[in-house]
Amino acid sequence: MTANCTLRPAFCATRDVSGMLRRAGLRPTRQRVFLGRLLYANGHRHVTAETLYEEAKNSEIGVSLATIYNALNQFTEAGLLRELAVDGSRAWFDTNVSEHHHFFLEDENRVVDIPGSTVDINGVDSLPDGMEIARVDVIVRLRRKSSD
Repeated sequence: MTANCTLRPAFCATRDVSGMLRRAGLRPTRQRVFLGRLLYANGHRHVTAETLYEEAKNSEIGVSLATIYNALNQFTEAGLLRELAVDGSRAWFDTNVSEHHHFFLEDENRVVDIPGSTVDINGVDSLPDGMEIARVDVIVRLRRKSSD
């Protein structure tokens, strides 16, 4: 793997989605490779199954919404995506699997990264016995100020 692949996996995925899938333990089927190209072609992004399904339909590749959900879940389990629980009605998937936090723009129904490490988490000193923190996900919900 080249330095670019180590530092920027999305960069490599556009060139070698099959290899990325194999390294993650997934068989590179035609549909997984196609969806991987859609996901990683333009750098880091946040998608829902429905938005990826629309992109797939617009590319005229026959893939069902169920296949999209299956692939997104398989990519997440393999460590290629990060699932975000923004609200109970739908999940978002992030191609950037590094530790970072998010804004949810309610008026635009859109997720964006919080720049840098500007979120500070304090006061999580006493965990239940035998437990450790696996990951901290912060989603800050934003909306436009009402003009009074």
